[in-house]
Amino acid sequence: MAPSQLLQGQPQKELAAQESVKAQKRDGVLPVASDFWKKQGPALKAAEATEKAVRSWDVTSVNCSANQNFSKEDWFKGLEPNFRQFMLYRHCRYFPMLINHAEKCRGDIHLLIVVKSIITQHDRREAIRQTWGQEREMEGRKVRTLFLLGVASKEEERANYQKLLDYEDRIYGDILQWDFLDSFFNLTLKEVHFLKWFNIYCDHVRYIFKGDDDVYVSPSNILEFLQDQKADNLFVGDVLFKARPIRKKENKYYIPNALYNKNTYPPYAGGGGFVMDGPLAKKLHRVSESLELYPIDDVFLGMCLEVLKVTPVAHAGFKTFGIVKNKNSKMNKEPCFYQSMLVVHKLLPSELLAMWDLVHSNLTCSRKLQIL
Repeated sequence: MAPSQLLQGQPQKELAAQESVKAQKRDGVLPVASDFWKKQGPALKAAEATEKAVRSWDVTSVNCSANQNFSKEDWFKGLEPNFRQFMLYRHCRYFPMLINHAEKCRGDIHLLIVVKSIITQHDRREAIRQTWGQEREMEGRKVRTLFLLGVASKEEERANYQKLLDYEDRIYGDILQWDFLDSFFNLTLKEVHFLKWFNIYCDHVRYIFKGDDDVYVSPSNILEFLQDQKADNLFVGDVLFKARPIRKKENKYYIPNALYNKNTYPPYAGGGGFVMDGPLAKKLHRVSESLELYPIDDVFLGMCLEVLKVTPVAHAGFKTFGIVKNKNSKMNKEPCFYQSMLVVHKLLPSELLAMWDLVHSNLTCSRKLQIL
């Protein structure tokens, strides 16, 4: 991918003419793997000092060039092309907003449902709106829903998809979109953009559910679980402890030693779906600005939690790898299991709609199937 593609395929003359935005870049990229995600005191203090002054999205242009500081280093030359691209532009931190709905955080919101999606997957968003993403008020507790998007990765399709998305947003008004390409490595960008957006606009959100657009979620079970929560800094999900970085190049989650040389990751929750409290999200925003971006968004959040000395809580109701890991098991299609779950990954839109109807029908389940 050429740099111009990374930055939205904008003409270079236009980029050169645009003014830089100070909140957009992170200087001093760390070339040493062992210091990759190390806390940077001055950056954290600067973020805290300016936080109160920013009350709207303040990034209005893209003006970010490749960081060539380490391009001649042997460790960098040994990286695969996609990781070299990631390292060259990792300091391009924030991008302009294309669609914003600050009103979603007006008033007291008990649960904000936030869904990672991409522009081409309208069918998934529509299925969610008809099922667990319905905005509602349950016993006085408001539930609101948002979808997080970048722009289409294929330049030749971008204009048409953008028109469709603009129309979709006029109908539903539930999309946040930023001007960066939707790609696997940019999921962490999506994470930090949401945290920054939340920090600006959401002062009265008690809890956040954040997940993928191919999961089954039970908002009523989540709300029931949250009723009993008293502790601060809640972060709960399908937590992995002492997970090892994957070193097989053919794997989607492969990470080279040059990028992360430790044997294990800090505890983190699978990105299919987790719940955190609103005040913790604001702390995560401040900490995230002191860390260099990491290609795997779930792990990056785990790194932020480690800096805060917050350990994510494992809960058996979050099944981000399926109810059982054997994808062919009939248990993964059994609606009686879904009745007790908070989050289950993964379902196609047609499967989600069918399962939602089954779970909310006059379903009779034996006690043996009630595993929670």
